[in-house]
Amino acid sequence: MQIIKGGLEISDEMLGTFAPIVVYWMYSGIYVMLGSLENYRLHSKKDEDEKNLVSKKDVVKGVLLQQAVQAAVATLLFAVTGNDSEAAQAEPASLIVLLRQIFVAMLILDTWQYFMHRYMHVNKFLYRHIHSRHHRLIVPYAFGALYNHPLEGLLLDTVGGALSFLFSGMSPRASIFFFSFATIKTVDDHCGLWLPGNLFHIFFRNNSAYHDIHHQLFGNKYNYSQPFFVTWDRILGTYMPYSLEKRAGGGFEARPPKDCKEN
Repeated sequence: MQIIKGGLEISDEMLGTFAPIVVYWMYSGIYVMLGSLENYRLHSKKDEDEKNLVSKKDVVKGVLLQQAVQAAVATLLFAVTGNDSEAAQAEPASLIVLLRQIFVAMLILDTWQYFMHRYMHVNKFLYRHIHSRHHRLIVPYAFGALYNHPLEGLLLDTVGGALSFLFSGMSPRASIFFFSFATIKTVDDHCGLWLPGNLFHIFFRNNSAYHDIHHQLFGNKYNYSQPFFVTWDRILGTYMPYSLEKRAGGGFEARPPKDCKEN
Protein backbone atom coordinates (compact mmCIF):
# COMPACT_ATOMS: atom_id res chain seq x y z
CA MET A 1 0.00 0.00 0.00
CA GLN A 2 1.17 3.49 -0.80
CA ILE A 3 -0.51 6.60 0.51
CA ILE A 4 0.15 9.50 -1.86
CA LYS A 5 -0.46 13.01 -0.65
CA GLY A 6 1.15 15.95 -2.38
CA GLY A 7 3.59 13.59 -4.07
CA LEU A 8 4.61 11.91 -0.78
CA GLU A 9 4.52 8.12 -0.84
CA ILE A 10 4.14 6.29 2.48
CA SER A 11 4.74 2.55 2.43
CA ASP A 12 3.32 -0.11 4.73
CA GLU A 13 6.81 -0.55 6.14
CA MET A 14 7.09 3.11 7.02
CA LEU A 15 3.65 3.11 8.63
CA GLY A 16 4.50 -0.08 10.53
CA THR A 17 7.63 1.62 11.84
CA PHE A 18 6.29 5.04 12.80
CA ALA A 19 2.55 4.61 13.41
CA PRO A 20 3.08 2.95 16.82
CA ILE A 21 5.35 5.83 17.87
CA VAL A 22 2.76 8.45 16.90
CA VAL A 23 0.02 6.39 18.56
CA TYR A 24 2.10 6.18 21.77
CA TRP A 25 2.30 9.93 22.22
CA MET A 26 -1.27 10.61 21.08
CA TYR A 27 -2.82 8.02 23.40
CA SER A 28 -0.64 8.89 26.38
CA GLY A 29 -1.46 12.55 25.73
CA ILE A 30 -5.13 11.76 26.28
CA TYR A 31 -4.28 10.28 29.67
CA VAL A 32 -2.19 13.31 30.57
CA MET A 33 -5.30 15.43 30.03
CA LEU A 34 -7.36 13.02 32.15
CA GLY A 35 -4.77 12.92 34.93
CA SER A 36 -6.61 15.50 37.01
CA LEU A 37 -9.54 13.10 37.54
CA GLU A 38 -8.60 12.23 41.13
CA ASN A 39 -11.70 10.07 41.59
CA TYR A 40 -10.39 7.59 39.03
CA ARG A 41 -6.68 7.56 39.86
CA LEU A 42 -4.95 4.53 41.39
CA HIS A 43 -2.55 6.91 43.18
CA SER A 44 -2.92 10.56 44.02
CA LYS A 45 -1.30 13.21 41.85
CA LYS A 46 0.77 14.14 44.89
CA ASP A 47 2.14 10.59 45.10
CA GLU A 48 2.97 10.65 41.39
CA ASP A 49 4.98 13.84 41.87
CA GLU A 50 6.70 12.83 45.12
CA LYS A 51 7.25 9.06 45.06
CA ASN A 52 8.70 8.60 41.59
CA LEU A 53 12.49 8.58 41.43
CA VAL A 54 12.94 10.10 37.97
CA SER A 55 11.83 13.39 36.46
CA LYS A 56 9.28 13.50 33.65
CA LYS A 57 11.84 15.25 31.47
CA ASP A 58 14.21 12.28 31.81
CA VAL A 59 11.33 9.90 31.17
CA VAL A 60 10.52 11.63 27.86
CA LYS A 61 14.18 11.49 26.81
CA GLY A 62 14.42 7.81 27.73
CA VAL A 63 11.28 6.90 25.79
CA LEU A 64 12.43 8.82 22.71
CA LEU A 65 15.75 6.96 22.80
CA GLN A 66 13.97 3.60 22.95
CA GLN A 67 11.68 4.58 20.10
CA ALA A 68 14.67 5.60 17.97
CA VAL A 69 16.20 2.14 18.50
CA GLN A 70 12.82 0.55 17.84
CA ALA A 71 12.47 2.43 14.54
CA ALA A 72 15.97 1.46 13.43
CA VAL A 73 15.37 -2.24 14.14
CA ALA A 74 11.96 -2.16 12.43
CA THR A 75 13.47 -0.53 9.33
CA LEU A 76 16.14 -3.23 9.19
CA LEU A 77 13.60 -5.99 9.77
CA PHE A 78 11.32 -4.83 6.97
CA ALA A 79 14.30 -4.43 4.64
CA VAL A 80 15.37 -8.02 5.30
CA THR A 81 11.93 -9.63 5.10
CA GLY A 82 10.64 -8.00 1.91
CA ASN A 83 8.84 -4.96 0.59
CA ASP A 84 5.49 -3.68 -0.59
CA SER A 85 5.89 -4.81 -4.20
CA GLU A 86 6.36 -8.39 -3.05
CA ALA A 87 3.46 -8.17 -0.63
CA ALA A 88 1.20 -6.67 -3.29
CA GLN A 89 1.72 -9.73 -5.50
CA ALA A 90 0.47 -12.06 -2.81
CA GLU A 91 -3.23 -12.56 -2.17
CA PRO A 92 -4.54 -10.52 0.79
CA ALA A 93 -4.97 -12.64 3.90
CA SER A 94 -8.54 -13.52 4.82
CA LEU A 95 -10.01 -12.11 8.04
CA ILE A 96 -9.67 -15.50 9.73
CA VAL A 97 -6.00 -15.75 8.76
CA LEU A 98 -5.36 -12.19 9.91
CA LEU A 99 -7.02 -12.79 13.28
CA ARG A 100 -5.03 -16.00 13.70
CA GLN A 101 -1.78 -14.18 12.94
CA ILE A 102 -2.57 -11.44 15.43
CA PHE A 103 -3.50 -13.97 18.13
CA VAL A 104 -0.28 -15.93 17.52
CA ALA A 105 1.70 -12.68 17.67
CA MET A 106 0.03 -11.84 21.00
CA LEU A 107 0.99 -15.23 22.44
CA ILE A 108 4.59 -14.94 21.22
CA LEU A 109 4.99 -11.40 22.57
CA ASP A 110 3.45 -12.36 25.92
CA THR A 111 5.69 -15.42 26.24
CA TRP A 112 8.88 -13.54 25.36
CA GLN A 113 8.11 -10.63 27.65
CA TYR A 114 7.07 -12.79 30.60
CA PHE A 115 10.28 -14.82 30.71
CA MET A 116 12.60 -11.89 29.89
CA HIS A 117 10.82 -9.65 32.40
CA ARG A 118 10.92 -12.29 35.12
CA TYR A 119 14.60 -13.05 34.48
CA MET A 120 15.42 -9.36 34.85
CA HIS A 121 13.91 -9.54 38.34
CA VAL A 122 15.52 -12.85 39.31
CA ASN A 123 19.01 -11.88 38.12
CA LYS A 124 20.15 -9.30 40.68
CA PHE A 125 22.78 -7.80 38.37
CA LEU A 126 20.26 -7.25 35.57
CA TYR A 127 17.71 -5.84 37.97
CA ARG A 128 20.13 -3.46 39.67
CA HIS A 129 21.77 -2.15 36.51
CA ILE A 130 19.01 -2.43 33.90
CA HIS A 131 15.42 -3.20 34.92
CA SER A 132 15.38 -1.06 38.07
CA ARG A 133 15.29 1.99 35.80
CA HIS A 134 11.70 1.17 34.84
CA HIS A 135 10.81 0.69 38.51
CA ARG A 136 11.86 4.23 39.32
CA LEU A 137 8.25 4.85 38.36
CA ILE A 138 6.67 3.61 41.56
CA VAL A 139 3.51 5.41 40.50
CA PRO A 140 3.15 4.57 36.78
CA TYR A 141 1.77 7.04 34.28
CA ALA A 142 0.93 6.73 30.60
CA PHE A 143 3.91 8.21 28.79
CA GLY A 144 6.30 6.37 31.12
CA ALA A 145 5.17 3.01 29.74
CA LEU A 146 8.31 2.61 27.62
CA TYR A 147 10.72 4.24 30.06
CA ASN A 148 13.41 1.56 30.26
CA HIS A 149 17.14 1.09 30.12
CA PRO A 150 18.04 1.10 26.39
CA LEU A 151 19.26 -2.50 26.59
CA GLU A 152 16.01 -3.60 28.19
CA GLY A 153 14.02 -1.74 25.56
CA LEU A 154 15.96 -3.57 22.87
CA LEU A 155 15.73 -7.05 24.43
CA LEU A 156 12.26 -6.96 25.94
CA ASP A 157 10.20 -4.83 23.58
CA THR A 158 12.00 -4.52 20.25
CA VAL A 159 13.26 -8.10 19.95
CA GLY A 160 9.96 -9.41 21.32
CA GLY A 161 8.09 -7.43 18.68
CA ALA A 162 10.39 -8.65 15.92
CA LEU A 163 9.87 -12.29 16.95
CA SER A 164 6.09 -11.89 17.07
CA PHE A 165 6.16 -10.35 13.58
CA LEU A 166 8.41 -13.03 12.08
CA PHE A 167 6.81 -16.13 13.58
CA SER A 168 3.19 -15.04 13.19
CA GLY A 169 3.69 -14.60 9.44
CA MET A 170 1.89 -11.28 9.37
CA SER A 171 2.46 -8.76 6.59
CA PRO A 172 3.84 -5.24 7.09
CA ARG A 173 0.29 -3.97 6.62
CA ALA A 174 -1.03 -6.21 9.41
CA SER A 175 1.86 -5.14 11.62
CA ILE A 176 0.64 -1.54 11.48
CA PHE A 177 -2.50 -2.54 13.34
CA PHE A 178 -0.92 -5.12 15.64
CA PHE A 179 1.90 -2.93 16.92
CA SER A 180 -0.36 0.10 17.24
CA PHE A 181 -2.79 -2.01 19.28
CA ALA A 182 0.05 -3.42 21.42
CA THR A 183 1.30 0.13 22.00
CA ILE A 184 -2.12 1.35 23.09
CA LYS A 185 -2.46 -1.64 25.44
CA THR A 186 0.97 -0.99 27.00
CA VAL A 187 0.21 2.68 27.54
CA ASP A 188 -3.17 1.81 29.07
CA ASP A 189 -1.56 -0.65 31.49
CA HIS A 190 0.64 2.16 32.83
CA CYS A 191 -1.96 4.95 32.78
CA GLY A 192 -2.58 4.91 36.53
CA LEU A 193 -6.33 5.36 36.06
CA TRP A 194 -9.35 3.10 36.48
CA LEU A 195 -11.93 4.61 34.17
CA PRO A 196 -15.50 3.30 33.89
CA GLY A 197 -16.21 1.62 30.58
CA ASN A 198 -12.54 1.09 29.69
CA LEU A 199 -12.68 -1.88 27.27
CA PHE A 200 -9.20 -3.03 28.27
CA HIS A 201 -10.44 -3.49 31.84
CA ILE A 202 -13.46 -5.39 30.60
CA PHE A 203 -11.71 -7.80 28.21
CA PHE A 204 -8.25 -8.18 29.81
CA ARG A 205 -7.36 -9.29 33.31
CA ASN A 206 -3.95 -7.77 32.59
CA ASN A 207 -4.77 -4.10 33.03
CA SER A 208 -3.70 -0.91 34.81
CA ALA A 209 -4.57 -2.21 38.30
CA TYR A 210 -2.92 -5.59 37.66
CA HIS A 211 0.30 -3.96 36.52
CA ASP A 212 0.17 -1.35 39.28
CA ILE A 213 0.51 -4.22 41.78
CA HIS A 214 3.80 -5.17 40.11
CA HIS A 215 5.18 -1.64 40.52
CA GLN A 216 4.64 -1.72 44.29
CA LEU A 217 7.24 -3.20 46.64
CA PHE A 218 4.94 -6.01 47.80
CA GLY A 219 4.17 -7.03 44.21
CA ASN A 220 7.67 -6.78 42.78
CA LYS A 221 7.96 -10.56 42.37
CA TYR A 222 4.48 -11.03 40.95
CA ASN A 223 2.38 -10.08 37.90
CA TYR A 224 5.22 -10.19 35.38
CA SER A 225 2.85 -10.87 32.47
CA GLN A 226 2.55 -8.16 29.84
CA PRO A 227 1.02 -6.80 27.75
CA PHE A 228 -2.04 -8.94 27.01
CA PHE A 229 -2.80 -11.98 29.15
CA VAL A 230 -2.07 -13.27 32.66
CA THR A 231 -1.59 -16.86 31.51
CA TRP A 232 2.07 -17.34 32.42
CA ASP A 233 1.61 -15.76 35.85
CA ARG A 234 -1.18 -18.24 36.59
CA ILE A 235 0.73 -21.25 35.26
CA LEU A 236 4.00 -20.47 37.05
CA GLY A 237 2.64 -19.20 40.37
CA THR A 238 3.47 -15.51 40.03
CA TYR A 239 -0.13 -14.33 39.84
CA MET A 240 -1.14 -11.90 42.60
CA PRO A 241 -4.86 -11.20 42.74
CA TYR A 242 -6.14 -7.84 43.87
CA SER A 243 -9.26 -5.96 44.83
CA LEU A 244 -10.05 -2.35 44.01
CA GLU A 245 -10.82 -0.34 47.12
CA LYS A 246 -11.90 3.26 47.45
CA ARG A 247 -8.98 5.43 48.50
CA ALA A 248 -9.32 8.09 51.17
CA GLY A 249 -9.39 11.42 49.40
CA GLY A 250 -10.84 9.95 46.21
CA GLY A 251 -9.80 7.42 43.63
CA PHE A 252 -8.98 3.74 43.94
CA GLU A 253 -6.24 1.51 45.30
CA ALA A 254 -5.34 -1.93 43.99
CA ARG A 255 -4.88 -4.07 47.09
CA PRO A 256 -3.66 -7.68 47.20
CA PRO A 257 -5.05 -10.17 49.73
CA LYS A 258 -3.55 -9.58 53.17
CA ASP A 259 -1.64 -12.89 53.21
CA CYS A 260 0.00 -12.10 49.84
CA LYS A 261 1.09 -8.66 51.03
CA GLU A 262 2.64 -10.12 54.19
CA ASN A 263 4.63 -12.64 52.16
